[in-house]
Amino acid sequence: MAGKTVKLFGLWLSPYALRVQWALHLKGIEYEYVEEDLANKSPLLLQYNPVHKKVPVLVHGEKSIAESPVIIEYIDETWKNNPLLPEDPYDRAMTRFWAKYAEEKCLPALFSVFSTVGEDQEKAIKEVQESMKVFERGLHGKRFFGGESIGFVDIIAGWFAYWVPLNEEVLGKTLVDERDLPELKRWFQDFLDTDWVKAILPPRDKLLAHLQGYREKFTSSSV
Repeated sequence: MAGKTVKLFGLWLSPYALRVQWALHLKGIEYEYVEEDLANKSPLLLQYNPVHKKVPVLVHGEKSIAESPVIIEYIDETWKNNPLLPEDPYDRAMTRFWAKYAEEKCLPALFSVFSTVGEDQEKAIKEVQESMKVFERGLHGKRFFGGESIGFVDIIAGWFAYWVPLNEEVLGKTLVDERDLPELKRWFQDFLDTDWVKAILPPRDKLLAHLQGYREKFTSSSV
């Protein structure tokens, strides 16, 4: 299962593609990265992901896999070194639970904050804070959700550590307060301090400018 047989179709600002890159790096898998323009999708992207027609898509040999959580599980089951999911069935179930919680509760709340104004935004901020308080429980005093090392939940939700502070800067609002969420805030820092994590983060200034432009679309349309 050598490196040149693996390709990843992604987009520089996509946290979903970034997740897959982190999983590949953690496993030490060599791969070819293909940057996509979603305004002008390549024929290969449409061929490999005809259902959703979006990134990320992992191509391994002749097989293509879409949807980042599915891709990451495939990577973990195909390359056995540095396992992301625990062996114990209960621990695996709990890992999937917290990953699903991050996807279904924290993520929609974060997007809602970014796409609303006024009272709707204040309500969304409270939803973010409440969902993050629950999510923090998954750490159980551990350094990472995976224990002493980064695991599946960290890979799935790790982009929060980078995007949330940028969103706070764009919005001028506090979403994750160290006083209320000390464990989560500490996890943010520990995750971002990991060398192979920060090595492939999108450029901060470029991403911040993109988020500012994206936010302006919502504020201008609400006037």
